[in-house]
Amino acid sequence: MHEYYVFVHSTFKKISREIPLSLVPFSLFYFPKIMTILGIETSCDETSAAVIIDGAIQSNVISSQLIHNEFGGVVPELASRAHLQLIIPVLESALQKANISSHELNGIAVTYAPGLMGALLVGVNFAKALAFGLGIPFVGIHHLEAHIYSNFLAEQKPQYPFICLIVSGGHTLLVLIEEPFKHTILGETLDDAAGEAFDKVAKMLNLDYPGGPIIDKLAKQGNPNAIKFPRSFALENEFDFSFSGLKTSVLYYLREHHFLKNENNFSISENAVNDICAGFQRAVVDVLSVKLIAAAKKYGVRSVAIAGGVSANAELRSRMQTLCKENALELHIPALQYCTDNGAMIAVVGQMKLERGISSAFDLVPVPNAAVQ
Repeated sequence: MHEYYVFVHSTFKKISREIPLSLVPFSLFYFPKIMTILGIETSCDETSAAVIIDGAIQSNVISSQLIHNEFGGVVPELASRAHLQLIIPVLESALQKANISSHELNGIAVTYAPGLMGALLVGVNFAKALAFGLGIPFVGIHHLEAHIYSNFLAEQKPQYPFICLIVSGGHTLLVLIEEPFKHTILGETLDDAAGEAFDKVAKMLNLDYPGGPIIDKLAKQGNPNAIKFPRSFALENEFDFSFSGLKTSVLYYLREHHFLKNENNFSISENAVNDICAGFQRAVVDVLSVKLIAAAKKYGVRSVAIAGGVSANAELRSRMQTLCKENALELHIPALQYCTDNGAMIAVVGQMKLERGISSAFDLVPVPNAAVQ
């Protein structure tokens, strides 16, 4: 007989699995000692579902929407329609890979903020319907919070307190995590996020979308010292970011060297593109790494983490490994498959919240813009 627990007014009470679930008040939630959690992510242009059992990843299925590539960015209406088409087959694939049925789930976690409204609606409504039908709790997860705790998917987890640098297409911020779900934002972008700057510079260079991976690849073949692009460090001991000036400096460089005559007439050598990518990337990495190390020193933490799509950047990972070693800091970066948007990071936060008696009501609605709490 399995042991289950019911959360009642901040107290856990043991119950028998033989008790029919219909007799357990629906406002309460129950879970076994070993939890099986489904995570669903649909905040932007990846449809993802993952299953974790007792914190161990059993499956993590991601379907990226390639249709946006030809537009050089995500088209919200197309993203929503793609999620509608993909969410059921992605879920079925995740359950199959985990070798379980939906009736073995103990809880469902889903991204409810921030993101594209239509995309979030698909995931949230699907998760609520599935949870209601199965008679299990569900919990809404903040997307940026999930990026922070994606570092807990690894065997070696950050020790509290730690500072996390979140770098993605839509967000760049430094967060102090004092204990589970106690966050203080130390700094954030004042304009373009780092990932957004990568995308915009890639578009200037007639490179593919998303810009981060292709710039990272071409930068390896270029000279990062050939072009000295500006760094915006702002004031000492302040941790806000700004990348719009850097992006604009790339545009001016292209114009001044007659590489960018007009939108329909682009002529530039392969070597020049590689050097621009290398110089631009070096500038971004300099700012991100300097601010993360400075924040760690100011707040006296011994562990730092990086998360979000840009945390997959090879130069950023290499630079931070070197700097952390020099400064006796413990560095945590998710495996590459957990850097971009994925269901596993949603599931792990879902387990952490359900274990603490945190679940969501069925009137939860998506919030396209929401700060980390």
